[in-house]
Amino acid sequence: QDVMDIEVKPKPPRPHWYERHVQPCVAELLGSALFIFTGCLSVVEDSGGTGRLQPALAHGLALGVTVAVLGDI
Repeated sequence: QDVMDIEVKPKPPRPHWYERHVQPCVAELLGSALFIFTGCLSVVEDSGGTGRLQPALAHGLALGVTVAVLGDI
């Protein structure tokens, strides 16, 4: 009788084609656009003496804000 008490776990459902193909592409597109946009703006608004620090901080802060806001997704 112990053999008959085995629980059979159902397989989890496969994700929809949208979740497998479209969502990763949209996420990559938005992430690339965000970093290109912040990178270009940080170089255009360069105040002269900051050098490489301003674009580096702009990208770091953009990444930090993105992870804080969209980290649960």
